[in-house]
Amino acid sequence: MTKIYLLAIPVVIGVITGMFMVFSETENDSKLFTVAKLINDGSPIMGQPNAPITILEWGDYQCTFCYKFHENTLNIIHENFIKTGKVKLVFKDFPLNGPDSFLAAEAAYCADDQAKYWQYHDELYKNWGGERTGWITRESLDRFAVSTNLDLNEFNNCLDEKKYQDKVIALHEFGKEIGIDATPSFLIFNDQKIIKIRGNQPLEVFLKTFDEL
Repeated sequence: MTKIYLLAIPVVIGVITGMFMVFSETENDSKLFTVAKLINDGSPIMGQPNAPITILEWGDYQCTFCYKFHENTLNIIHENFIKTGKVKLVFKDFPLNGPDSFLAAEAAYCADDQAKYWQYHDELYKNWGGERTGWITRESLDRFAVSTNLDLNEFNNCLDEKKYQDKVIALHEFGKEIGIDATPSFLIFNDQKIIKIRGNQPLEVFLKTFDEL
């Protein structure tokens, strides 16, 4: 069988800003790296489900560089690639910053029960207050729920029941299993190749990846 190849490609934009890792799937890794396995159990798909390129973002709602990605780079990618059907986005939680990050992730899936995952997801980043500063509380999560027009009783019942606690834990564990160790991290792939981008890299890095795929 073909062995897995990890190809480190320096990306020079003024200075060396990051590293790509390109994965060629083998039989031993197929259970981890199938497209369905990577996409399943994450967020609803943003964009057209049949878009040829997928961005799988691993993020934490308290993460500084996740916030910066969502405030800047993602807006351009959304306008020029997601809305045009070229790329789709799936978000999976990799809560590095403790219990508050786990709680925020659970809250987003509770919002998804009311078909407002992305609205709530965006509200969390809109109200970002730093890492481990205490801005994520049950009270703040309720305010975000009100801002996104959720049924507050249903939302709070979902959190009280810890309906999505196991899901978030499983996502975190799966991320570690496939080598995610920082946020944001991105697996960008088509049906033949997966390219990993680590960190909030400049837009040019994402554009180069899209071209390569």
